[in-house]
Amino acid sequence: MPEAVNEKKSRPWSLVARMVVAVAAIVWAFHDTDWGELAQVFQQRHIWRYFALSLGTYALAQFVIALRWWLLLRAQAIHIRISAAVRLFFVGLFFNNVMPSSVGGDLVKAWYVTKHTDRRVEGVLSVFVDRFVGLVGMLLMAVLAYFFFLRGQISGSNGAETGSAGQALARYRGLILGLALALLAILGVALAMPASRDRLRRVAGKVLDRGFSLIKRVSTALVVYCSRPVTMLLALGLTLLGQSMVITAFWLLGRHLGVQAGLKHYFAIFPVTWVIGAIPVSIAGLGVLEAGIIKLFTLLTATTDNSAKALALCQRFVWILASLPGGAVHLLGAHLPEQFLVDGENGAN
Repeated sequence: MPEAVNEKKSRPWSLVARMVVAVAAIVWAFHDTDWGELAQVFQQRHIWRYFALSLGTYALAQFVIALRWWLLLRAQAIHIRISAAVRLFFVGLFFNNVMPSSVGGDLVKAWYVTKHTDRRVEGVLSVFVDRFVGLVGMLLMAVLAYFFFLRGQISGSNGAETGSAGQALARYRGLILGLALALLAILGVALAMPASRDRLRRVAGKVLDRGFSLIKRVSTALVVYCSRPVTMLLALGLTLLGQSMVITAFWLLGRHLGVQAGLKHYFAIFPVTWVIGAIPVSIAGLGVLEAGIIKLFTLLTATTDNSAKALALCQRFVWILASLPGGAVHLLGAHLPEQFLVDGENGAN
């Protein structure tokens, strides 16, 4: 019981810390904004038409990516309807992009998929394998875009600024090193405290007591994925398809926002910022994603500061609006099965 109470007490602090990071990143990204000039960017002709196109394309791409997860579920003999998988996926999307909670969308999705199957460990694992495949796909897109299109030619009217990238890194190297040393110091102090050591021993004991059977089931499930290369390649292909749809739509929108960058820049910059935004240091990557988009587009291309900021804001609002159906699914209870059935009968749900 005391451990559960301590865990509940730590969650609000974790949420507060992520909110602080989000606010700090937003302030840093937009502190020098001339809001009147930024508003003029959104007055360009056909902007809202292309915003709607980006919104629709993003929503359609989420169906494609939900299909990826459904395939990973079927690989583990979890046979729920694709419509149920899509509903659960959008619930997770809602918690990821809209809700300022300490519980991420992946955890919500993992929890609710266990209500649809008695293969709970495999269902939870499918969520994290799905996330892993998505991250690999995004990194692959960024690496390919760099080596085939951008290597040796990342330049623009801001060429002098690109040459100072190494100097900027050197300037902040001391700060980065200081933060790393501070984290190590905090960890050292925590381990030096008897209460922290006792908690670590208790956690280690629980892992040893309960972990072996869980590890065996997880390893068995991972073997299943490794023995299905066609399924994994198809999942990766769906990742590339879905993300390519989104990036292309944002490229069309960006052209009308005055973003001076080619499609190849989008394929390099967007996946990198998405991967960085997936690190849970902020609420839904708030501020971190926007700062990444603004900095990379202005640093690596001839894009003006206001156009990059407009693109970053559009991406955020597209994500929020496309995720709202997941909230409706959750409120209506459509994410839950009508009754608890074993996998062989779940297809009838």
